[in-house]
Order: sequence, then C-alpha cells, then structure tokens
Amino acid sequence: AVALTAVVALHEAGHFLAMRALGSLGIILLHVILCIGPIARWTDLAAPLLYNRRHLGVMFFLVALLHGLIAIGYYGGFGVRDPFSAVLAAPGSFASVSGFPFEVLGFAALLVFFVMAATSHDFWLANLGPRVWKSLHMLVYFAYALVVLHVMLGALQSERSPVFAGVLLAGVVVVSGLHIATGVRELRRDRWAAGAHDDWIDVGPVDRFELDVGVVCRSGSERIAVFRHSGGFSAVTNVCAHQAGPLGEGRIVGGCITCPWHGYQYRPEDGQSPPPYTEKIATYNVRVEGGRVLVDARANPPGTPVPPASANEGREL
Repeated sequence: AVALTAVVALHEAGHFLAMRALGSLGIILLHVILCIGPIARWTDLAAPLLYNRRHLGVMFFLVALLHGLIAIGYYGGFGVRDPFSAVLAAPGSFASVSGFPFEVLGFAALLVFFVMAATSHDFWLANLGPRVWKSLHMLVYFAYALVVLHVMLGALQSERSPVFAGVLLAGVVVVSGLHIATGVRELRRDRWAAGAHDDWIDVGPVDRFELDVGVVCRSGSERIAVFRHSGGFSAVTNVCAHQAGPLGEGRIVGGCITCPWHGYQYRPEDGQSPPPYTEKIATYNVRVEGGRVLVDARANPPGTPVPPASANEGREL
C-alpha cells in the first residue's frame, strides 16, 4: 500500500511539474515573441527572428495547449463531472482575488492563440487581406493581458516568494517599455509635410538620400517610402502587400524594393512585384525642384507606372 501510494504521488507530482514547466516555457516564449517586433525596428540582427515569428507563435500555442490539457486532467480528472466543465465551471468569485476563476482567463487567451495559430498560413493572409489579417493578429496583446492576469490570479497566489511576481512584472515592463519606446521613435521618424507646394510634400534635399536606402515621409495617416536608385527618385506606399511591413525601412536589392520583414519585392518605378509574382502596391508621383525632392500626396492605383524623377530635374542653372 505504501509503495502504491508513493507511485501515485510521484505520478501526480510528474503531472504537476510538467504543467508548471510548460506554463513557464509558454509565458517565456510569449514574451520573446512580443519583443521581436519592436527590437527588429531598432536592429537588423533581429530580422531572422522576425522572419520566423509565426513559427514561434504556432509552437507557443502548442505548448500552451499542452499546458492547458494537463491542467484540466490534473485538476478535473478525478471527479464525476467531465474534466473540462469541472475546471472551468468550478466555484469561484469574480470579486475575490484569491477565489477568482483564473482558469477562465487562461481558456479565453488560449482561444485567441488558437485563432492566430490557425490563420498563420499565407492562405488566410491572402484571403482575409493584409489589414484584416493584421488586425486579427493584434488580438495577441489582449490575450497577453489575459495570460498575465491568469498567472497573477492563479499560480502566483500559492507562491510565497516574491521572485516569481518580480520576474513576471519585469517581463511586463520590458514588453511595454519596448513597444512604447519604439512607438515614440516611429512618431519622431515620421516626416510631416514641410514647405509643401499644393498637394506636394517636401521630403528634403537631394543630398539627404542614400542610394538604394528608403526615406519615409507622411501624408495624413499614410506613410510613403521614397527611394533614390540608379534610375532616379521613386515613391511607393510604405505598406508591404504581404503583412503590412515597413518598406521604407528596407533597401533596393537587385533593382527591387525589398521588404525588411519577409523579403517581398516591388519594382520602384511601378510598384509591381517581379514575375512570376503578382503583388502590386500604390505608387506616387515624384519631382525634384531646387535640389529638393517633392512627393505628390495623392496615391496612384497599385501598379501604376511612374517615371523616376531625375536628381538634376528642376535645378536652376
């Protein structure tokens, strides 16, 4: 009997440790995934991680799902009710911190992560459209808040050491701080219309542009990417047709504007992807006056050819 009791205890301990280990791995992965985006706006070294962020997201979902299944089996598998309802419908009070049904928060977050993982393939991106797809996947921040509350009102309630709460708080501060700092940096990098002529935006002097490197300006709520290349100056929307990546932070490689996120390419003179690809983005008219680059704030339809503006165009002799 003693031996049997020991075996059962070890079995239960193994399930508990596996549940906690998977939960810890999941929340670490989630913090890493959320930090990849803002870090990639500061350094190109994070680009490989950015390219594979969706794969990390799917792996995180599988870890979180396994954590949830073990938790449901561990806490709800020994009664007369089915484990699922036994855990999610357990007695609790939303007005109490110690008695809050934190399992509901974790389940709600898991549903969001399931939707994101299920729609991670480019098939859904193409059929939903980049903006709808991106908006759907922005729910990750809502799910992240649910996960943090799930841990705070769940596992941390039984931990006496403040170390675990401190680590979780540090993670929240890092994620929030990186996003805020990156957002402020992006606002400062926006180029508002200065010295505009009618509907034309003065992007700056010709000498400001490096060859094959993008410069971003702004027209109302739209960002425009302006490039100086071997043919002259060209401007396209800053939004990649794939996942709304920032084209202005990319470069011209092999004669094509290359998105820094996933390498999608567009010809600067017409905004069309090179064959056999068929993606198209909006283009803008560009002219040079008095040594300054001006961009028409009115976008052309996607794929509209626009002759590049010469650096010598409009110079006073």
